[in-house]
Amino acid sequence: MSIKYTNIVDGLPASVPFVGPEAQERTLNQVFKARIGANESVFGPSLKAVMAMQKEIIKTWQYGDPENYDLINALAIKHKVSPKNIVVGEGIDGLLGYLVRLIIQKGDNVVTTDGAYPTFNYHVNGYGGCLHKVPFKNDTEDLENLLNKVIETSAKILYVSNPNNPMGTINTPKAIEKLIENLPKSTLLCLDEAYSDFLPTNLIPNISINQSNVIRMRTFSKAYGMAGLRVGYAIGEQNIILNFEKIRNHFGMCRVSQVGALAALDDNIFINDVIQRVGSARKRISDIALSNNCKFVNSYTNFIAIDCLKDDVFAKKVLENLIKKRIFVRMPYSFPQNRCIRVTVGLDKDIDLFEKYFPIALKES
Repeated sequence: MSIKYTNIVDGLPASVPFVGPEAQERTLNQVFKARIGANESVFGPSLKAVMAMQKEIIKTWQYGDPENYDLINALAIKHKVSPKNIVVGEGIDGLLGYLVRLIIQKGDNVVTTDGAYPTFNYHVNGYGGCLHKVPFKNDTEDLENLLNKVIETSAKILYVSNPNNPMGTINTPKAIEKLIENLPKSTLLCLDEAYSDFLPTNLIPNISINQSNVIRMRTFSKAYGMAGLRVGYAIGEQNIILNFEKIRNHFGMCRVSQVGALAALDDNIFINDVIQRVGSARKRISDIALSNNCKFVNSYTNFIAIDCLKDDVFAKKVLENLIKKRIFVRMPYSFPQNRCIRVTVGLDKDIDLFEKYFPIALKES
C-alpha cells in the first residue's frame, strides 16, 4: 500500500512560485553578469550588520532565541508599539504561510490582485483556499474593486501590497485608510509593506495598532540588503500576533540572522545612503528606457517596470534575449502588466551592462 497524501496536496502541482536565477544559471551553464531581477539589494547589508554576524558565527552551534526577544524589542521601539504587537519569522514568505494557516480552511475565499505576489497565492492554494483575483487598474492595485470582491465573496483574507510588486506603484495613505474603514470586520487585511522602507513617512498609512482586522508585513530583504538571511516581521493587534505563537516554527530563525537584523536596525546612516542610491539608480534605469523609445512605470521601490510598448510575446522575447546575454531580469505574469520587463536597481557596473544589452535585446526581439 502506498502513502496516501491529502486531497489538497494531490491536487497541487509540484512547482515553486519562482524560478530562481541559480536554476537559470544551471540551464545556461553560465553565471549571470548582472543579477538585477529578484529585487534584492546589491548594496548588501551594512558593515555594522556584517561585523555583528561575523562575531556571532562562532556561536552557530547554539540555537537561535526561540522568542526573538532582542529583535522584537528593538522593532517595537522602532515602530512605537508593544513587543506583543510583533512577530518575527522566516521572511514575509514564512509569515504569509503562517497567516494563511491561521485563517484559511478548505474552500474559504481569499481576494488578491491578479499578478500580485505569487507566493501568497501558493500558500492559499496549499491550504485549500479559493483565490479570487481582481485586475490592476492603471498598473495600481484597485482597492475599490478589491473591496467589492471581498463583500461579494465574504472573503476571509484580502491581500494588498503597498508599494506593490511587480509594478512598483502605490495607493495613497488616505486610500488605504478608507479601505480599512469600509472592510468587513470578518475580513483580515494582509498589508504587505515589503518595500515601505523606500517611502517617505508621509506616504505610509497611519493605522491603529488596535485595528483587529489588519496585519502589516515588513522585511529585511529589501532596503536592509539581507534577503539571504530570511528575516521578516509582522505588526498587528495583540490577539492576532498571539495566535502566531500557536503554530510558528519557534526555531526557524538562526542566531546569525537575529544578530544581523538587530545590528542593521542600529545603522540609519547606511539605510539612508541605500535609499539615496536606489533613487539614483532608478532614475538611470528610467532614462535608459526612454532612450530606447520605451516607457516606464513610476516606481516607489527598488525596481522599475519598463513598458516595451508591445505585447507580452514581445516582452518575453526581450527578457529571454537579456537572459542569453547573462543579464538576469524578470517580468510580470498577468495581462496587461506582462507588456513590461522588471529591472531591479543595481551597481553602476550592473546598469552599464543593462544599458549595453537592452537595445540589442529589443532589436533582436
